[in-house]
Amino acid sequence: MWARFINTALGLWLMITPGIFQYSSAAADNGHILGPVIVTFSVVAMWEATRVVRKWNFPVAIWLLAAPWILGYENTIAIVSDMGVGVLVLIFSSIRGKIEKNYGGGWSSLWQQNPEHIQKTKQN
Repeated sequence: MWARFINTALGLWLMITPGIFQYSSAAADNGHILGPVIVTFSVVAMWEATRVVRKWNFPVAIWLLAAPWILGYENTIAIVSDMGVGVLVLIFSSIRGKIEKNYGGGWSSLWQQNPEHIQKTKQN
């Protein structure tokens, strides 16, 4: 859970740094678009049933590593910030988190003889 909070803070950092450090328009737009995306995925992944959403930050983080070179950032602080946030988001999105309950089993439960989530339903 703590890794999701850190990713949320990193997304907020992406949103506020263009205003603080006066980034160019490409770097500022990138931060203003990807910051809320990281925050959204991190907040949704805080719940046990949607923990897998943390992986949706992987492509965003990879883009943050490549964006300074593809978009041609002019500000060194923007390059360092985006690449640092990209690495940290990759690291903290890789942390699984504790899952205590079973939430259905997904598609694989269709082929199981006696899925666990159906057993619990019959007992109640």
